[in-house]
Amino acid sequence: MYRVMLADDEGIVIDSMKFIIEKEFGSKCTVEYAKTGRQVIELAEHFRPDIAVIDIHMPGINGIDAIREMKQFCTNTVFIVMSAYDKFDYAKEAIKLGVMEYITKPMDRMKVVNVLKKAMEQIDSDREKRSNELLIKEKLETVEPIIENGLIYDILLQEHFEEDIDSYRTILGIEENYGYMMAIVCGDSQEGNRMTNAIGSSVKASGKYQEIREGVKTFFNCKIGNVMANKIAVLVPCSKDKLEYNERTELIDRARELVRYLRKRNDISFRVGIGGIRPLRELGDSYRDALNALIATTGSVAHVDDLNINCDYEEDYPKGLEKPLFEAVSKGDLNGTQVIADKYGDWMCKRAKDGDLMSMRLKVLEFALYAEHIAYQNGGQTYHYSSRNNYLPEIMALDTTDGIKDWFTGKLLEACRNVSSKREERSNDIIKTAKKYIDDHFDKEISLDDVSRIVNISPYYFSKIFKEESGLNFIEYLTNIRIDKAKKLLENSNMSIKEICISCGYTDPNYFSRSFKKNVGVTPTEYKDQL
Repeated sequence: MYRVMLADDEGIVIDSMKFIIEKEFGSKCTVEYAKTGRQVIELAEHFRPDIAVIDIHMPGINGIDAIREMKQFCTNTVFIVMSAYDKFDYAKEAIKLGVMEYITKPMDRMKVVNVLKKAMEQIDSDREKRSNELLIKEKLETVEPIIENGLIYDILLQEHFEEDIDSYRTILGIEENYGYMMAIVCGDSQEGNRMTNAIGSSVKASGKYQEIREGVKTFFNCKIGNVMANKIAVLVPCSKDKLEYNERTELIDRARELVRYLRKRNDISFRVGIGGIRPLRELGDSYRDALNALIATTGSVAHVDDLNINCDYEEDYPKGLEKPLFEAVSKGDLNGTQVIADKYGDWMCKRAKDGDLMSMRLKVLEFALYAEHIAYQNGGQTYHYSSRNNYLPEIMALDTTDGIKDWFTGKLLEACRNVSSKREERSNDIIKTAKKYIDDHFDKEISLDDVSRIVNISPYYFSKIFKEESGLNFIEYLTNIRIDKAKKLLENSNMSIKEICISCGYTDPNYFSRSFKKNVGVTPTEYKDQL
């Protein structure tokens, strides 16, 4: 259905247009008309036409001015101008207003029909586009909470890779490089620094999650996770790495308003902890700050920067190098470990120029021990209690900054190397054991589960590393072993095809024949005849 408005001060023109529209389009169109510019605007306000056919010269307000006025509230209307004057100025003004067509009088019937069809096609296209946009928006509103929760989950558990965070940022439209976390904690009531009935309030909050989510987004431009226990983690992106005092005060006031808002609309009490600003990949620390802030105070809102619960560092200390350094060690990233260790070592050397070698010795020992701790956790090594009893004498014997730096870098690289080599050794041992088992039992009915059980890892992980290390999946490798054995028996024995089939682990001679031909190109019988 199309709403068509006709505007002309000549009744015969309106009657002619109505006749053409009714004859050509029948009940597809609802037609209204106006004879003055003022009537055009008033009619358009309540009729909201899809198509407006307007004469330029009308009493009072002219057609061009009427179109200009209608544009303010009829944003989707298709305008068609008609006039007895074929003047360039009128046509130019009509084009500026986005008029689709300029028709001169007297009007040709087919010209009118074709123009109206063109307008209807444009309207149909716009309607379809709007419908698709609404459908996409509807789907996004369903999917967006799931994606936001995935981002929050990855951040809190720190199980993400760099490309994961980048993908989330792209999908969710996060352009900022920093952010802070809020911990919204709920309960029946507050007793000291804790909320009562955590389990019951968690169930209540889950039932009212959508309402809580909408409330939080009213106060903050943020990404929200699901209810976990009686807590909701909220990520607020920021464009800078530090809040000014006034900004922090405004943030706390806004959080207090949020608490009041949520309490008023739900039969649940709330507290909000706010963590410090961090790079997006380190927001797990900000969330822990937020929780610690709530533990350290009894207020309904607590900001970590207002409380003396974090370690402060002297001004030039390269705090930003610590986490990337130990992450590089834990990943077995030798190049990354080398680069960051060199930067940190250079800073220590610079600080030790005044002769304070003892501080440098203690720091490198601290970092070396922690790097090895990471290596034990991530590299599958065996811990030996007395393996580091020579570290202190070695450190104390070094009397130059360069010597201490070299010892420091060497220990971190050794820890990093142990992580990567032990993982590789473990994979190699697994594959070696698996291949030996397959070689010894290929003549029996063995499965991926059987071999996975022998090496004591899950079938999924075994399948993954087996393919990575050998270039073949389990079935391909087993088939190659069996076919190679079959070829040797065909070449060097007088066994029948059936006997060879059974000797190579096949129970069905037809399946054996098909598998042999698929891998060799001929059947077992044809292969034997060629010998």
